[in-house]
Amino acid sequence: MDLRDHIRDVPDFPKPGILFRDITPLLAHPAAFRHSIQMFADHYRDAGIKAIAAAEARGFIFAAPLAIELDCAFVPVRKPGKLPFETESFHYELEYGTDTLEIHTDAFQKGDRVLLIDDLLATGGTMGACARLVENSGAEVVGCAFAIELTALNGRSKLEKYDIFSLVSYDD
Repeated sequence: MDLRDHIRDVPDFPKPGILFRDITPLLAHPAAFRHSIQMFADHYRDAGIKAIAAAEARGFIFAAPLAIELDCAFVPVRKPGKLPFETESFHYELEYGTDTLEIHTDAFQKGDRVLLIDDLLATGGTMGACARLVENSGAEVVGCAFAIELTALNGRSKLEKYDIFSLVSYDD
């Protein structure tokens, strides 16, 4: 199955000049969504993963069913003030400003093997911040997985020390 058949191109969203790759048709097609989860699972099934972490919100869509498939924990990475327990924070630079992500302080144990997942790899900033949160907790990042990778934005360069797996890549 070619997952590109279930990804819609939306020109000029969220602003003029941007071509948005919309995953909602993929999510609306059970066979395509199931296939995407199976592709992730097949790639990481033997990696000894203890937890899957994902930044809100679209990463959650892939992380939760994959965690069930791989029989491991799902750890949400959230914006400040969204998690109810004690948190660890990581502040990072964006192209225009800064952002912060948080996890619960008890999300990982030292040495846990963690897979990071998101819907899209663009510049790599958010995933890089997630990786730092995981590593700062003493856990190990075993890979970074994406439904879509926009190769022209070179996000891999910020994540080059990790195994990167993308279901679909676009060069434009």
